[in-house]
Amino acid sequence: MELLEALFLGLVEGVTEFLPISSTGHLLLAQRALGIERGEAADAWSICVQGGAIVAVLALYPARCKQLFRGLLGQDQEGRSLGLAILVAFMPAAIIGLLAKDAIRAQLFGLTPVAWAWLVGGVVLLLLGKRMRPEAGGRELSTLGLAGALGIGLLQCAAFWPGTSRSLVTILGGVLVGLSVAAAVEFSFLLGLLTLLAASVYEGWAAREALASAYSPMVMAAGFVAAFVSAVLSMRFLVAWVRERGLGLFGWYRVALGLGVLYWLGAFG
Repeated sequence: MELLEALFLGLVEGVTEFLPISSTGHLLLAQRALGIERGEAADAWSICVQGGAIVAVLALYPARCKQLFRGLLGQDQEGRSLGLAILVAFMPAAIIGLLAKDAIRAQLFGLTPVAWAWLVGGVVLLLLGKRMRPEAGGRELSTLGLAGALGIGLLQCAAFWPGTSRSLVTILGGVLVGLSVAAAVEFSFLLGLLTLLAASVYEGWAAREALASAYSPMVMAAGFVAAFVSAVLSMRFLVAWVRERGLGLFGWYRVALGLGVLYWLGAFG
């Protein structure tokens, strides 16, 4: 992978990670367009580059992250409750990911299942459009209980199908358990902080030799920085957009992209 390719793929990762359109699907599509073949190193790199998006959450939510840290130390009750909710929501994906990682990687990391996931997810967003708009109301993040967090966590497991989008299912889960769209988006960001960190560390360590032999430190750093900068801008855009307009735009985008990729792949004859 060349430096410019790493910058481009990092940009794709950062822009798409927290939008409900699937960063994994977009990275697979971008790698295919660049002629980068699938393999242990390429698959691991596409997960490890999420580290830039992790730092973006820390940069945009320093007060909330400080509250979570204080809660971990027993110095902030609300931070402790929120941290426990994040941990409960994380556990289903952690367990299923460890048990089924080989099957997921073998069967689903292809453009055809990704395109179908884009299409189906877009239809779901459009059908639930009214519930996903700001005027629909909902509770603040501080009211989220452990049962609601578990429900969001179970839905997050659907994102193991590349193209589904972790952000989509966790935001949807938050709204379904009664959170406002803005609160659901924030919880999705915070849950992503733990989920992406765990995935990046696990995959990076497991594929450390393949990564070291395939990519230089400069290539890794370029992807990380590009992902960080673009994730910051993307998160700010999403927060501002959903406060005014909801998520319908992303539903139409997913439907159009899914149909376009399926046509390109010859799925319609």
